[in-house]
Amino acid sequence: MDIRKLLTESIDVKTKILNDENLINRIQETANLIIDTYLNDRKVLLCGNGGSAADAQHIAAELSGRFKLDRKPLFAEALHVNSSFLTAVSNDYSFDVVYSRLLEAFGRKGDVLIAISTSGNSKNVVNAVSKAKELGIYTVGFTGKSGGKLKDLVDILINVPSDNTPRIQEAHITIGHIICEIVELKLSELRKI
Repeated sequence: MDIRKLLTESIDVKTKILNDENLINRIQETANLIIDTYLNDRKVLLCGNGGSAADAQHIAAELSGRFKLDRKPLFAEALHVNSSFLTAVSNDYSFDVVYSRLLEAFGRKGDVLIAISTSGNSKNVVNAVSKAKELGIYTVGFTGKSGGKLKDLVDILINVPSDNTPRIQEAHITIGHIICEIVELKLSELRKI
């Protein structure tokens, strides 16, 4: 395996993002939405499967813990972290509804749901976005190039220009870090954290 080739592939995806003004604007729009969400005393919820679940938890931790600044915690949570809930609902109902059911319990109008799916087609993530729309929760989709089913459902689509799952996930966490930094710095400037 050629390590330099793999690194070049990762850099190429990020270069495409860098040169896509529309995508850059949607990343900024997402950061602004999250800033407004926190200014209005609402919360950020995230969901995904596998590596995308790890990314959801990672981004939630950066917001609820800290990113770069010592500051007050921000309400952010990944919807998969309660393993008892996840296994009970999967067993009693279906894995397809684990996120939509928990969102119905936790989500409130004006919150933000960040739905992460490299394909954009993960059924439980798509169902969560549909439930979020019913509840008046803003939705952001982190996907790969096509956007999948999430493309036509979410308020803001962050579709990484790649079909390669590892490269998409690498870009998702980079974009997540950028959003966390923008949110943290702006709220700090406003003396809200």
